[in-house]
Amino acid sequence: MRRLTVVFALLVIVAAGVWVGAGFMAGPAIEIAKPERWVGAATPVDIVIDSPGGALASLAVAFEQDGTRTPLYEATGGVSAVQAPDSAGAPVTLEPDGRIRVQRQISRESVPGLKAGAARIVVTASRPVVYGIRQVSAEASRDVEVRLERPRISVLSTHHYINQGGTEVVLYRVTPDDVESGVTVGDVEYPGYPASGAAFDDVRIQDPSVRIAFFALLWNQDPAAPIRLYARDPAGNAARADFEHRVFPKTFRRSRIELNDPFLERVVPAILAGTDEVKPEGALIDQYVVINSELRRKNAEKIASFAAQTSPEWLWGGTVFHAFANNAVESAFADSRTYVYQGREVDHQTHLGFDLASYAQTPIVAANRGRIVYAAELGIYGNCVIIDHGMGLQSLYAHLSAIDVQVGDAVEKEQVLGRSGITGLAGGDHLHFTMLVNGQMVNPVEWWDPHWIEDRILRKIRAAR
Repeated sequence: MRRLTVVFALLVIVAAGVWVGAGFMAGPAIEIAKPERWVGAATPVDIVIDSPGGALASLAVAFEQDGTRTPLYEATGGVSAVQAPDSAGAPVTLEPDGRIRVQRQISRESVPGLKAGAARIVVTASRPVVYGIRQVSAEASRDVEVRLERPRISVLSTHHYINQGGTEVVLYRVTPDDVESGVTVGDVEYPGYPASGAAFDDVRIQDPSVRIAFFALLWNQDPAAPIRLYARDPAGNAARADFEHRVFPKTFRRSRIELNDPFLERVVPAILAGTDEVKPEGALIDQYVVINSELRRKNAEKIASFAAQTSPEWLWGGTVFHAFANNAVESAFADSRTYVYQGREVDHQTHLGFDLASYAQTPIVAANRGRIVYAAELGIYGNCVIIDHGMGLQSLYAHLSAIDVQVGDAVEKEQVLGRSGITGLAGGDHLHFTMLVNGQMVNPVEWWDPHWIEDRILRKIRAAR
């Protein structure tokens, strides 16, 4: 019997050796998910440890700066993935994939000596192996930079008047140079850009701390929505500043659009043949409603995404935008439309642009200088061109029968882009035109007005020099 026990023990030792040789003696895998580089006044720390069995023998998270080591979390009596928070309140949780997550915060409360400058986060963990006979450990660290001072931001321009559905401009000063900044209108953000990029004639702002931001009060936003400047540095420190402004609420038109079978038979199959973003079923009218609502929403999201491609300098040079004066206005901005089919209301949508008609296949020109960021079919808009004018400002031309430009082309004001048509959801040959501010559709009328350009934009830049 004793001999069998010895043999069994030897087999266990051999099996343990195979287990070790197979790589099971590796220490826990440690991932410092947060912070990536910067530490601010209140910065979350997120540590994920992958340990076979979901348990650790010990775990320590520390913050080191100028030779001082401050524990953020310590457990030496074993760490279970389901244990309660420790005495300092650090949650230890089990992820769905079995990994252990520890979350803490770096602040002056958790690190009393916290100061600006270089620092390091160090994580050590060990786990039991070979039935508890021994432990294996691992360590991970990350160098970080501590920044504690908040950005400074202040308004420079005066007299900010904004129409509901329209655009305004603010010039402001922000420091240091590497912060993100701009304007928030309600919960919508509009980034600012170096004002040196807004040069016109002999006017150029040289101060690198001065920014310019175009922002909008959307047609469906509350006129009382808060409008203020914001600034955020890479460490998460933030500042904001209110500035004087006056809002002019607007009432938008309402209209009824009668749908008929010949129209549905023309537009529905053609649009579905050019997109895989929606796959409606049922009668043509049911498919149309999906196109008019769901595809419209997806198209709007795609249009908004092109704001990320905007130039940090304005490309239009401060000149008034082409007003398409020889065209009849068939529909104005933010018309509220009720769609009717065989006497019943089937849908409600808001038309965010101007429908302009002259004669079939009219040459369509660029409203101002810029760069083509889109030139292809786009769902309900049919053949569509989007021009970037810089600093988040863009213009859109839809329902074209032909496109004569390509993505990346630099275009001049009144250069031909293509010809009007009936592609997309167009009921007849016309141009659908709108302006965009950081991807948000706004009323183009203001941009056709030289007095508005002078008072809202150019005057403020001259005054900020």
